Amino acid sequence: MEGAYPPFSFISPDGKLGGFDIEMAEAIVAAAGAEVELVVSDWDGIIPGLLAKKFDCIVASMSITEERKKAVAFTGKYYQTPAKFVVKKGAIKEFSKEAIKGKSVGVQRATIHDQYLTDNYGKDVEVKRYATQDEVYLDIAAGRIDLFLSDSIAAKEGFLMKPEGKDFQFIGPDLTDTKWFGEGAGIACRKEDKALIDKLNAGIQKIRKDGTYKKIQDKYFDFDVYGK
Repeated sequence: MEGAYPPFSFISPDGKLGGFDIEMAEAIVAAAGAEVELVVSDWDGIIPGLLAKKFDCIVASMSITEERKKAVAFTGKYYQTPAKFVVKKGAIKEFSKEAIKGKSVGVQRATIHDQYLTDNYGKDVEVKRYATQDEVYLDIAAGRIDLFLSDSIAAKEGFLMKPEGKDFQFIGPDLTDTKWFGEGAGIACRKEDKALIDKLNAGIQKIRKDGTYKKIQDKYFDFDVYGK
């Protein structure tokens, strides 16, 4: 877990991990008939940590992409939400490549949002990369960047609905192209751990059927976060 991506994962004032990802991990593993030990890892080192056997799987809102499949194996998705840009209200009337040309755009480093921004706008904007999503929020609130790109739900819950985000808004379309954004967020495991992946997939299906998934989802969201 990263522990720095609310409402999916965060560390509470008393030092405990909380969030949708954490409750999903606990429920899925329990449904698979096992016990869970939660380990915090910086995002930049999370796949290397998995491959080095520092932990057995990643439940950290990691999107299932072809690029990541080269290094790890995934379960099926456990949720899927679009990405969006966020900007100060009134700063840009209508989103277009021309409208954001020359602007500074914040993004969390080594994410699907980083890759999308780099591939599609890297020559037109100043891409500013951050270790955590919270650092992105701090800099846009302070006026050090013009826009940011992230998961839309993380942006809404982690920034737009908070006092520091009241003067900001989404701009542009929902971004869902599977080339960059994959097939939803899944649990990543080492490729050789096929039995573990099968157990986790069975756990996902079990909590989807018995109502556990909806119970957890409804604590954090007022819509179906699983997607189509």
